[in-house]
Amino acid sequence: MFYYLSKVFWFFGQPINLAIFLLLAGLLAALFRRRRLAATGSVLGIAILVLSAWTSVGAMILNPLEERFPKPPLPEKLDGIVVLGGGFEGAINLARGGYELNSGGDRMVETAILARRFPQAKIVVSGGNGSLFLDGEGDADTAPRLLGALGVSADRLILEDKSRNTYENAVFSRKLVEPKPGETWLLVTSAFHMPRAKALFDKAGFATIPWPVDYRTSGRRASASTATIPLIRCRRPPLRCANGSGFLPTGCPAGSISSFPDRAADRALPAAPPRRTGGAPAPPEAPASTSRTRPGRRTSRDNRSRRRRRAARR
Repeated sequence: MFYYLSKVFWFFGQPINLAIFLLLAGLLAALFRRRRLAATGSVLGIAILVLSAWTSVGAMILNPLEERFPKPPLPEKLDGIVVLGGGFEGAINLARGGYELNSGGDRMVETAILARRFPQAKIVVSGGNGSLFLDGEGDADTAPRLLGALGVSADRLILEDKSRNTYENAVFSRKLVEPKPGETWLLVTSAFHMPRAKALFDKAGFATIPWPVDYRTSGRRASASTATIPLIRCRRPPLRCANGSGFLPTGCPAGSISSFPDRAADRALPAAPPRRTGGAPAPPEAPASTSRTRPGRRTSRDNRSRRRRRAARR
């Protein structure tokens, strides 16, 4: 009974499904002129979509689960490996054969690597068809084809194909293996799934060493939304005067770009000469006078020239 209730709860509790149901409830409330209920359902549905698609809330929730059990050093002696199902596309493999992997396929790939490293260890593949509505092939039925293709012999495999959830993974695997005291077993599953899996295996009396794989987060606290891209500008005046904006045009010469150029250095650069429409080049500008004469004040040479002109008129 718990299995069916958990499946129904997760069907309605998934963010995308929950947002759709809230939007539909808001639409129905609007048809019956319940404006407050319609606005509440619509706002909540849109908020869930925005938080799920455009923020890192999902990664912030997964990261503490993935950091709960860091990957330990490998033991010198290993008796067996328990890998939990959830890494195959069951419906596709049932229809087409093969061993198509989904986003959790690292579980099976890591199991093959560990099996090659510990050639004497047994391998328990625990996972049946856990879908409530779709018919598919269980992971315990698909895993022998993939592991055999990766060089793991079939006589090392112990297949448990009846379990439908993590609790049944733990209970059925223990009954099938009957681990003895002092044996060392690795538990391989996704990092975010490891806290639940480890707790249920301990409850079932199956002592294991957690070996998390299939990480979904980088472990960094900074999100991608805080990253900034610096504006690229040109240092040379001709490129800046080409479009008048100062930003990088097409094809900036090597060594002439800077993320944040010095504005004081840009003001110190000489201005580009003006262009003329005719063929002759523009005449050079006259050098600026170095005289310290104040504007509007005549020099002694100007006064002498003025007196000579007055004497000539007389």
